[in-house]
Amino acid sequence: MARTISIVNQKGGVGKTTTAINLAASLAVAEKRVLLVDFDPQGNSTSGVGIEKNCKSIYQAIVQHETIESLLKQTDLKFLTVVPSSRELTGAEIELVDVDSREFRLKECLQRVSDDFDYIFIDCPPSLSLLTINALVASDSVLIPLQCEYYALEGLTELMRTIGLIKERLNPALEIEGIVLTMFDSRNRLAHQVADEVRGHFKDKTFNTMIPRNVRLSESPSFGKPVLLYDIQSSGAVSYLDLAKELVSRV
Repeated sequence: MARTISIVNQKGGVGKTTTAINLAASLAVAEKRVLLVDFDPQGNSTSGVGIEKNCKSIYQAIVQHETIESLLKQTDLKFLTVVPSSRELTGAEIELVDVDSREFRLKECLQRVSDDFDYIFIDCPPSLSLLTINALVASDSVLIPLQCEYYALEGLTELMRTIGLIKERLNPALEIEGIVLTMFDSRNRLAHQVADEVRGHFKDKTFNTMIPRNVRLSESPSFGKPVLLYDIQSSGAVSYLDLAKELVSRV
């Protein structure tokens, strides 16, 4: 059965989708069977692995009851499969508002394919919405990308409170997989201060691997490729491969 991990941060621009794509790809090259679920209506994980956004998406599964098996898309990496997103997902929260057990829709879908994968990653929207709640209910754990900048810790308390409420009311087994420090600039003193503060507050929950600011990492989505297929020697690719190793060792 797959370990299902939601990649969550309600702040945008923190490297959430970059982490979803490249961590999934890094595990796939290690021949782990990985499913990446793009649960963000922006669909950046979909296009970031070279899949068109105009196909059927996870929306059809959670709203229209199509089987998730019919939505699986193969990528350029043999062991990486994707469930695409689409703009239609934006309306899902309104369409599900009066539906019984609406928080469990994604979990019910993923249970059908859980035995076919080693890891399932869910790329969540940058908000604490019904979509994010669905993802947290469907997950074993939460991975939080945190940007090494001044306001990084501001929303973390609120996110931790939300995770606590989900654990208390809807998913007692939910754990914190860890915090990943992203966009780290070793020349910037503030970045070091933020990293030290996060490690001070969340010592056991912060990954040792930090993701640097890297041009290749920023460029690769425009080519529809994970960074390791774009430039495997770049510091971004090396960092995500290291993060994958650390995740596997923790699990």
